[in-house]
Amino acid sequence: MESFSRGWSFLQQAWQMAFKDKDLIKPSIYALVVGSIVSVIGSIPIIIAAFFLGDAGRVGQFILAVMGAFLVFVNFVIIYVFSGMTVYLIYEYLTQGNGRLNTAWSIVRRDFFDLVTLAAVSTGVNLLKNAARRNRRGGIAAGLMSAAASFLEVLWTEAAFLILPAMVIEDMNLSNAAKRVTQIVKENLLLVGVSTVGVRAVTGLIGFLLGFGGAVLGFAVGYGIIAVLGTGTLGLVFGIGLGVLIFLLFTMVGNVIGTYTSTAYHTCLYLWARNVEVAQRSEQPIPVAAPAPLAAVLG
Repeated sequence: MESFSRGWSFLQQAWQMAFKDKDLIKPSIYALVVGSIVSVIGSIPIIIAAFFLGDAGRVGQFILAVMGAFLVFVNFVIIYVFSGMTVYLIYEYLTQGNGRLNTAWSIVRRDFFDLVTLAAVSTGVNLLKNAARRNRRGGIAAGLMSAAASFLEVLWTEAAFLILPAMVIEDMNLSNAAKRVTQIVKENLLLVGVSTVGVRAVTGLIGFLLGFGGAVLGFAVGYGIIAVLGTGTLGLVFGIGLGVLIFLLFTMVGNVIGTYTSTAYHTCLYLWARNVEVAQRSEQPIPVAAPAPLAAVLG
């Protein structure tokens, strides 16, 4: 319960920061819009290919798998590019008092290849998890492999959130950023933040509540429109269309809240760990304070 309370406190602090500098939240919105458009457009050739390759056996399945993996990869690139912008905006805000979109954009362009390599690894982890889940009916061994793959995905997701600040703030490639994060974790500099701030639980609950609320409201509005206009084409189109639109709007808000809050948390955590590391190496006797949003939570 204390972990959840701390997570809620951090969310409030992070969004107070975003309300003071609205540029901080813009990349999360851009990522959602661009990702949605790319997913819709990218699904079209896959659907067409599935129609024509449905009877092509393993060759057709392989082609469809490659196309699907490429779409997943492109979506990861989009996520990391805009998350990288958020990381740098937060870094600028905490160190200079103002996050600038043009500077953040130039930084992710500089690190674009590194972000692509991060996306490639995340795609591989995603494919491994999906393959393990498809084979989980193969007995105990398959079940263990599925569980291991799911655990790997959770670990990698957490690692990727911490690798991003190392890439963007310190201009490291994937290999050096991974080593940097591993070193920090080994020295237990992240122990307090990871163990006490339940950011994932809070954002997950908010996302669920917004999704559920959007579904209920969308159904109510859609049903009301159909009841008024009737079950003809006009009533069904307006009723179902508006109901789905309301649900998607609520879901999008939940996604933006989760993406921004998680990125802000890991950025603050990384900056704090880095400052503590520097202080330890210089043997400074004064404790290093965590960045403002995290410090307000940890006390």
